[in-house]
This record gives sequence, structure tokens and C-alpha cells, in this order.
Amino acid sequence: MTDVTPTMPADHRELTSDLAGIVCDYPYVDPEDSLFSLAHDAMEVMERVDTPEGRRERAGYTVLLHATCWYVAARLFSRSVYTSYTKALEGFRATLDPASCTCPEGSHPKDEDPEYSVGVGVSLLTEAGRAEFVEDYGIDDGKLAVYDCEGFLADLADQAAAHIREAYEANFGDVDVSHLDAQYVLDGGGIDVVAMQEAIRRSYTNNQGPVGLWSARRWLSGQVRDEDRLGLFLTLWMCVNQAYAGLPPAYARDMAAAVDTVGLDVSCDHSRHPWSTAEKSVESRYRAVLHLYAPEDHPDTLVPADLASRDLWECPVQYAELARSAKKDLEGWREMRGGDEGDWEA
Repeated sequence: MTDVTPTMPADHRELTSDLAGIVCDYPYVDPEDSLFSLAHDAMEVMERVDTPEGRRERAGYTVLLHATCWYVAARLFSRSVYTSYTKALEGFRATLDPASCTCPEGSHPKDEDPEYSVGVGVSLLTEAGRAEFVEDYGIDDGKLAVYDCEGFLADLADQAAAHIREAYEANFGDVDVSHLDAQYVLDGGGIDVVAMQEAIRRSYTNNQGPVGLWSARRWLSGQVRDEDRLGLFLTLWMCVNQAYAGLPPAYARDMAAAVDTVGLDVSCDHSRHPWSTAEKSVESRYRAVLHLYAPEDHPDTLVPADLASRDLWECPVQYAELARSAKKDLEGWREMRGGDEGDWEA
């Protein structure tokens, strides 16, 4: 009679597929729900970690949390996912004794591909999964046992927990942009709109977050000369509009608060406003703002002469149009990156 290799449970096979799509950055399930469930399931293992089954699951979930933590840090803005990952990783770490490691030096797996690690992690959860993994990859039980080493698992838990903590602070904490005062505040208290525009001219420099946050806080502080208000708000608007992948709550909170100060219940008799003719590209907007604040150095602008009046630029209806557009973009960030509404508030 031929021995039959035990088969991995169907739901675990589905889990492998779901998580592989996420770590490859092509998810076909909701990443926020899936990763929150993963961390929640991991936390439930604490109740049976002193059993053989619990120790198998501890190994598997530690590998899985480590393999997926980068996605949480880079793609999700949901506090509950971060909190669940932290609780699960710290809970596992408290049960692990690195000093118990007897593995030969250099035998712990390092820098494994996340997609491969997902397959390993799910396989480790059950005896059937382990048996299938050994057969599929042609490895011996000794090599598989390295994944159960408490020293190895402790390292993974420490790395993942540190990554999650660092990302939580970057995404939800209080970002310090006060160093930009030296770059953008002129002698006498004016604002160097030209320097701010230079900083955000090319989207790939990723200056939209820091400059946008600085602009928002300066606007909210009220420390803005009348002649600088337009340039500051246009720069804020451009930072919002050019942050195509969305900015985390640490930036979005103050940027939204600044936009919310603009009154929307306004009207005028103008048929058009200047910004409507300059909003075709990042470059045309840049040229329009620089022409406003340094016309001798930057004489080229796409805004027609009949729309170049400062009164048109300063019209409350134009501010309202910009604010509505920015609000739409900010709401899009929430929809794209997930999280509850409270995750995006102070």
C-alpha cells in the first residue's frame, strides 16, 4: 500500500493564494480585511501556544506576519491593522526564547522572497501542510525544523514589530516639518513661494508631503501676509493634486483642515478664473504661479492676459473651486488607502 501525503486544507490553500497576491502588490481580495483577519487569527494562537498545534501555528503566523508587514507599512492607513499586528507580534515574541537556539551558525533563512515566505508560513500551520511542503520542495525535516527555531522566530518577530512601529509613527504621528522654515520664510516674515514651487515641480521628488504639510500648518497658523496667501494656497492645492498615490493621515489631517477653512458658499460674476486655464499640467501650473510671484524672472505663463488680473486670482469663488477639488482628492486618498474615518482625524 502506497503512503499518501496529507493534503493542505482547502482554506489554507486559498489563504496562500490571497496573501501571495497581496505581497506581490496585485491583490484580488481586500488587503485591509485580509491582513486584519490574519493578525486576529494569529492572536488567537496565544491561547494554545503551549501545545504542539499552537507551536506549529506560532511558527507559521510569525513567518506570515513578517512576510506581509511591508505591505501594511507601505499601503494601508488603518490603525486597527497596525494595532493587531503589534499585539500579535509582541505576544509571540514574549513566548520565544532566542537562547534556546541550537541551529548551526548561518542556517537561519534570510531575505526570503515574500511570496515564497507566504507559502512557507501557511504550510507551517498544519502537519499536512508541512508534509506537502517537504514533498513539493524536496527538503528534509531538519531543514524544515529551522522554521520552528525560537531564535529564528524571535528575530522575525522583532524585525516585523519594529517595521510596523516605525511605519505607524510615519503614517499617523506628528511629522516635524519645522526645518522648512529656514527654506521658505524670508527675512521680514514673507513666504518664498518660488522656492516652494521649485521643491514640488517634479512629482517624483516626493516633496509633496512635506511641502504640503508645511503649507497647511502655515495657513492654519495665520502667519501669512495678504500678498502670500494666494501662492501658499495654490502650492497647498498642487501638493494635494500631485500626490497621486495619496498621502498618509499624518499629512492629510492638517492639509484637510487648511482646505476646510475656505468658504464654499460664495458667488461672483466672472465667467472664468485664471487657474482654470493653467491646470492642464504640473508644468503649466508651475509657470503660472512663478509668473505671479516673480514675473521678471519668469515671464512665461499660459494664463491669458484677460484673466491675469490679481482680482480674478484672488476671487473667493476661485478659492472655493480649488477647495472643492482638493476635498475630492483628499477623500480619494481615504477610499484608496482604507481605514476608518477616525484614522484620518487628529
